[in-house]
Amino acid sequence: MSATEISSPRGLSRLRSLVDNGVFLFSALLVAVIVGLALFAPWISRLDPAQMSVTDRLQAPSITHFFGTDQFGRDAFTRVIYGGRTSLKVALTAVTTAVAIGGLIGIIMVLYGGWFEAILLRVLDMLIAFPSLLLALFLVAVLGPELTNLIIAISLTRVPYFARLTRAEVASIKARPFIIAARTLGASQVFVVVHHILPNVIPLLIIFGTTDLALAVIAESSLSYLGLGAQPPTASWGRMLTESRGVMDQAPWLAIFPGLFVMMLVIGFNLLGDSLRDIFDPRLRGRN
Repeated sequence: MSATEISSPRGLSRLRSLVDNGVFLFSALLVAVIVGLALFAPWISRLDPAQMSVTDRLQAPSITHFFGTDQFGRDAFTRVIYGGRTSLKVALTAVTTAVAIGGLIGIIMVLYGGWFEAILLRVLDMLIAFPSLLLALFLVAVLGPELTNLIIAISLTRVPYFARLTRAEVASIKARPFIIAARTLGASQVFVVVHHILPNVIPLLIIFGTTDLALAVIAESSLSYLGLGAQPPTASWGRMLTESRGVMDQAPWLAIFPGLFVMMLVIGFNLLGDSLRDIFDPRLRGRN
């Protein structure tokens, strides 16, 4: 919201709703803590996440090693907070890219309409018909197991959803009286898009993009678990989970802590997106 919107009665009402919303405060705090740990990882832990120590392997959680150590003697706490950097980088980049490309496609579809829109809709429907994770798995397998390719794969699987969402919202906005009035007064198509359509579409994309971050985190962790995401020695929650399988009976903490962080971040993004949706657009409550 702009400064004018915040100072307006409606803006103040929304701010009060955010402050009074326990779910929003809890989810925002949960996400902020994990983001803070990842962002300030070099200052929180002075250890190198890739540093090995044979003498310190498979140590239980202690004051020296909060989350214990893995089979290579690496500090698990350090790797978990650095792994958060990997997950957040992939999720934020992939979702931002998907929102930008999908939003642009959705707007173009409505503006041009006709056979162009009909063809694009069928293409989007075909892409949506494939499970996102399987499609991402296929794309990464084709492109190669690198972090950049992982971001590309996840973003491409989410583009159809944001394109569909934007197309539906723009079609609704285009039929409203203030758009018709602007066109009647001679406003250009570019002016209408920039000054009328985008301000109404962007908040919706932000709300659904926040929820979509949870899916991106799951996708990144799942593909890294399969060896198609971050490659050694890069710390990744999914990679930590797959490395813990061989020592699960000796060191269960190696699976518990990265799994716990994945769960907390996914829950945080889901609750944050739901609370923002309910506060800023009550019409969307209960919509899948």
